[in-house]
Amino acid sequence: MNIRVDEDSLAVTKFGIGQPVPRAEDPTLLRGEGRYTDDLSTAGELHASVVRSPYAHGIIKGIDAEAARAMPGVVAIYTGADLAEYGLIGSALPLTNADGSPMRRMRREAFATDKVRFVGDPLALVVAKTAVQAQDAAEAVALDVETLPAVIDSVDAVKPGAPLLYDDAPDNTALDYRYGDFAAVEAAFAKAAHVTKLRILNNRVVVNALEPRAALAEYDRKTGRFTFKVGSQGALGMRNNIAEVLKVPKDKVRVLTGHVGGSFGMKGSVFPEYVALLHAAKTLGKPVKWTDRRSEGFMSDHHGRDHEVEAELALDAKGRILALRVDGFGNLGGYMTAFGPMMPSLNIAKNIASVYRTPLIAVRARCVFTNTVPTGAYRGAGRPEGNYYMERLLDTAAREMKIDPAALRRRNHITPDSLPYKAASGMTYDSGEFTAMLDQALEASDWKGFKARKAESRKRGKLRGRGIGQYLEVTAPPMNEMGGIRFEKDGTVTIITGTLDFGQGHLTAFAQVLVDKLGVPFEKVRLIQGDSDKLIAGGGTGGSKSIMASGAAVSEAGDKVIERGRIAASYALEAGVADIEFGRGRFNVVGTDRGIGIMDLARMMSAGELALPADAPQTLDVDHIHESAPSAFPNGCHVAEVEIDPETGTTTVVRYTAVNDFGTVINPLLVEGQLHGGVIQGIGQALLERTVFDDEGQLVTGSFMDYAMPRATDAPFIASENRPVPTKTNILGAKGCGEAGCAGSLPSIMNAVVDALAEFGVTHVDMPATPEKIWALIREAKSAKP
Repeated sequence: MNIRVDEDSLAVTKFGIGQPVPRAEDPTLLRGEGRYTDDLSTAGELHASVVRSPYAHGIIKGIDAEAARAMPGVVAIYTGADLAEYGLIGSALPLTNADGSPMRRMRREAFATDKVRFVGDPLALVVAKTAVQAQDAAEAVALDVETLPAVIDSVDAVKPGAPLLYDDAPDNTALDYRYGDFAAVEAAFAKAAHVTKLRILNNRVVVNALEPRAALAEYDRKTGRFTFKVGSQGALGMRNNIAEVLKVPKDKVRVLTGHVGGSFGMKGSVFPEYVALLHAAKTLGKPVKWTDRRSEGFMSDHHGRDHEVEAELALDAKGRILALRVDGFGNLGGYMTAFGPMMPSLNIAKNIASVYRTPLIAVRARCVFTNTVPTGAYRGAGRPEGNYYMERLLDTAAREMKIDPAALRRRNHITPDSLPYKAASGMTYDSGEFTAMLDQALEASDWKGFKARKAESRKRGKLRGRGIGQYLEVTAPPMNEMGGIRFEKDGTVTIITGTLDFGQGHLTAFAQVLVDKLGVPFEKVRLIQGDSDKLIAGGGTGGSKSIMASGAAVSEAGDKVIERGRIAASYALEAGVADIEFGRGRFNVVGTDRGIGIMDLARMMSAGELALPADAPQTLDVDHIHESAPSAFPNGCHVAEVEIDPETGTTTVVRYTAVNDFGTVINPLLVEGQLHGGVIQGIGQALLERTVFDDEGQLVTGSFMDYAMPRATDAPFIASENRPVPTKTNILGAKGCGEAGCAGSLPSIMNAVVDALAEFGVTHVDMPATPEKIWALIREAKSAKP
C-alpha cells in the first residue's frame, strides 16, 4: 500500500486558533456572488405586498378589497379572517410578575382582526403576478378604522386614563418584574454616606439592517410540506417556531437561509407576514415571494431599546458601593415580541453589576404596551443598557464625591483573588482581571496626556471631554448545538452547525477550530448552517455565544473523528489501535515514521480502498450534539475622547481606545471587525439615532432623510488591544465578542460628552446627544450666568 505524506499537516501553523486569517467568506461577497433572499426566484412564483394600518390605534370596522381584487394581475387577497386557523405569535419567556403571577403575554394574531395597535400593523396580504401589481393593488385596499387616542410613551401609558391597548392588560402593563432584596437595599441606602441618582433614557433605535426582510414561501401538496426561504438567525429555531404557529409537525416545515445582510437580533423570530405568505403558498399552490421596502421596514421591523429608568447608587464615605437600585419602564410597543420583555428586566438584572463589588441590587421593570412599533432584541439586548446605567452612575458619583473616576472604579473592582465571584445578580464570574484591564486601557489611551490635548482643542474653540466605559456582559444561556463533520468525495470537509452567520465570519472561525483540531486544509473547509433539514440541534446566533456553542461542538466532534480515525488507521497502517497517535493532521504509529494524513485516510475510506470489518467505522463523518456550557463573561474597558463645537453643538469622537477580554481569541481580525461594528452602532445610538413618534403615533423619523445613521465620517480610528483571560466555562476558553462594542461605547462616549460640558454645570445628557440638544444646553448654561 502506498501511503503519501500529507503536506497539509502544516495547516495548523497558519490557520489554527489564534491566527489572523482573512475572512474566507469575503471573496464570494466581493465578487457579487452572494445570494440573499431577494436574489432567489422560483418558476411560476407570485409576488406579495402588505397592507398596513396608517393609524396607531383604532377599531377595525371593515376591510374592503373588492376594487383591489379586480385590478390587473391580482390573484388573491388575504386578511386576518383567512388566517384564523393558525396559532398566535408572541413570547414564551418564563417571566413572572412581582406577585408571582405569570406575565400577560397578549399573543398576537398574524393579521389583526379587532384593533390596530401601531402604524404599520399588517392587515392584509395582496398576491399578484408581479411585485408592482401587488403593490398597486395593496394601495387600493380600503380600510374602515374607528380611530382611538394613542399613547406613545411608556411612562404615560401606565397613568390613569391612558388609552388601553388591551382589555386584559390593566394600565397597559404586561410585566411588573422585580429582582433582588428590596428591603435590604432600602436599608443600605438609608445608611449610605452618599447617594447618586440619575434618570436615564435609553433611546429607541431603528435596526435598519442592510438587507430588508424578504421571504419566498412554497408548499408541496403531495407531501404537505412547506419550504420557507428567509433571512433568519437560526434555521432550526425558525422552523420550530413556524411549525408551532402553523400547527403542523416540525418535519412538515423546511427553512432555508442563505446569505443574510445583517440582523442584530431583529430577524431572529417569526413575523406576521411569514404566516400569511405560507398560507398563500398553500392555498394557491404556487410559490409566493415578498420583499419589504425600506420605508415599510421602518414601521414593520422590530425596533430596539426604548427604556427609561431611575437609577440610584448608594456608597459609603470612601466611595465603596453599598447597593444599587433601578426602577424603570420598558416600551414593548403595540405587541410583545419573542424577547421584548427580556431586555428591560432580566438582562438588566444580570448585567448591571458589571465588574464591581455590588453587595445588593434591586431591579424593578414595568414592561408596557404603547401604540408604537414593537421592540425586540437589538445588539446586546439589555447588556449594553445595564453597563451604561452603572457607568453613568459611577462617573456622576465620582464628580459629586470629588473622587477621580478611575480611582473610584479601582476601589470597587472585583479582585482576581475573589474569583470565582458570585455577584448579586446571581451570576458566578469565573475569570477576569478588571483593575489590570482598566490600567491597560488608560495607558493605551494616553490618559495622562489628556490635559495637553484638551488645551489644544480649546485653542481651536472646541470643548474636549474624556470618558471611561468599563463593562462586563453575561452571554446567552446554554443551548444544545450541533457539530457535524463530513469528509466529502471531492476532498472538501463540511462543518454542519446550527448557529447562523449574518455577517460575523463563522466559516473562517469554525474552520480555524477544525484546522486546529484535525489539521485539515483550511481552504477545503465548507460550512452548512441554513438548512433545517440537515440540523439535529441548533440554538441559532445571538447573545455572543456562537463560538462557544458551535466552536465547542466542532471541537468535540473533531475528537470523535480522531477516535474513528485511529481505528481506521490501525487497519491502514497494520498496527494496533493503542499504537496509533494523532497530531497535526496525521495518524502515526507510535515510535515509527509510518503514518497517514487524515485527508488521505478519509479519501481511502470513501473510495473503499481499505478492507474494514463491519464493526469498524466506514467513514470519518460525525454527527455530534454539544450540550452547551454555561454563560461566559466577556469584559473590557473603553476610553473615548470627544470634541464639541460650542457654536453648533456638533460632537465628534476624536480618539477611541478599546481593551477587551474575550478569552481565547480564535481570530484577532474577526474580533476586531466585530468590535468596530459594535462601537460604530454605539456611536449611532449615543450621538445620532433619534426615533420620534408624534402624539397620534405617526413615525416622524420614518426615512433616512429624518433618521440619522452613522456614516464613515463619524467613525474614529479605533485603537484596540486584547487582554485575554480564558474562561473556564467552555472547552475553547472563549467568551464571545459580538456585542461588546456597544457595551463599551455607549458609556464611554456619553461620559466624555458630559465631561466636555462639565464647565457649564451639565451633569447628565441623555442619548442621543444631537447637535440641537448640545447647543441648547450650552446656550441655557450661558444665559443662566449672571
